[in-house]
Amino acid sequence: MKTPARLIPLVEDGLIDEVLRPLMNGKEAAVYVVRSGDEIRCAKVYKDMDKRSFKKASLYREGRKTGNSRRSRAMEKGSKFGRGQAEEAWQNAEVDALYRLAAAGVRVPKPFGCFDGVLLMELVTLPDGQVAPRLNDVTLEPEQARKDHATLMESIKRMLCVSLVHGDLSEFNVLVDEHGPVIIDLPQAVDAAANNNAFFMLNRDVNNITQYYAQYAPELLETRYSPEMWSLYKAGRLEMDTVLTGEFIEPDTEADVDSVMAEIQAVLSEERERVARANAEDFEDF
Repeated sequence: MKTPARLIPLVEDGLIDEVLRPLMNGKEAAVYVVRSGDEIRCAKVYKDMDKRSFKKASLYREGRKTGNSRRSRAMEKGSKFGRGQAEEAWQNAEVDALYRLAAAGVRVPKPFGCFDGVLLMELVTLPDGQVAPRLNDVTLEPEQARKDHATLMESIKRMLCVSLVHGDLSEFNVLVDEHGPVIIDLPQAVDAAANNNAFFMLNRDVNNITQYYAQYAPELLETRYSPEMWSLYKAGRLEMDTVLTGEFIEPDTEADVDSVMAEIQAVLSEERERVARANAEDFEDF
């Protein structure tokens, strides 16, 4: 096939020898099957910001480290330089997450690097060489559904142990090979310790996965993994070897309304001060 323009530099640099075929075209990227030497890999070509349909991306970027205050301010202001930096951070986030999660024992595709907005990584396949299907294309027996659900709950727990939440996990971004589920699509992964939406996203990830497997094993709907994980994480007691039960009982205490309101006011005051400082700083945008 004709080599896509975005992949030509990787061919010229010898990172890719041949583009074999398109694999998929998603909301944030187009993916191609490529050959690098004797290995078949995939190349994920990120779409430009104005062509992506990923909703509310700013919610996912909250709390991400940007290297320096000038870069951070430019990204917040939305200057041309800032938008470029935001794009680079969005793309690099997936590479960083893949390395961190592999080290944490989570099954993800092996990355080979990100080059000018193209992520080169392992192509997850079946024993016959065919591309592994997405979870939504797989039919399961009840026992297999329970096993794979437990595997993904363990994976989500391990992600949280290294302070990461996928943020967009569902049956559409989990592949299934002969060894079980493989988590993919991580550019929107959030820092659980720095993003105020982290628990909402964790809960949504867990619910999406649980509801999918529950069509084969309905009793899974009774589990409460997300509040169990989050309560342990917030208490500093979530470890890689923590055994999850899927059970959680809400603390039987009355809400301290005054404390909650004081905390909200403190956050609002801090935000006003941050905006005032940013507006007062005189810097030249690129």
